[in-house]
Amino acid sequence: MSCSSRELSDFLANWPEGPEGSKEAFVRLKDHVASHPGVRCGFHPREGITYSLRAGHEEQQERSLFVLIDVIEDAPRWLSVCFYADMINDPDELGDFVPEGLLGEDALCFDLDAYEDSRVLYIQERIDEALQRARGRSRPHQMG
Repeated sequence: MSCSSRELSDFLANWPEGPEGSKEAFVRLKDHVASHPGVRCGFHPREGITYSLRAGHEEQQERSLFVLIDVIEDAPRWLSVCFYADMINDPDELGDFVPEGLLGEDALCFDLDAYEDSRVLYIQERIDEALQRARGRSRPHQMG
C-alpha cells in the first residue's frame, strides 16, 4: 500500500501553500516515507483539528506504526512529527519528550512551524532510523 489516497490527494489539493512552507515540508516527509518498500500508510483527518499520516511497515510486529506526521490545524498550519521514544535517538536534542504521547506510549515529537531544510533532513534521518527498528533491523538505544 502506498502513502496516497483520494482523501489525502484532496487534502493536499485544497491546502494553499503559505510563506511558512508547511505544505512543502509535509509533502517532502510523506514522499520520503513512501519511498521505502513495504511501508503502508493511513490518512486520518480530524476536520479542524489535525490531519494525520500514520506510517507502518509490513514487517512490523508489535506496533501499527513507526511515525505519525500530524498537520495541526492552526493559522498557519504546522507539523508535529512523532515517533515512539524507544525507536529513535535524538542526538541534537531537537525533539520534545511527550509522556504517553503516541497511542498511549512515550513519544519524541518534532514540531515544524516553518520549512527549514536542515530540520526536514534531520526528521528524515529519524524516519529512517525508526523504520529500521520497526523492521527489526537494529536495537533501540537504551536511555539512561
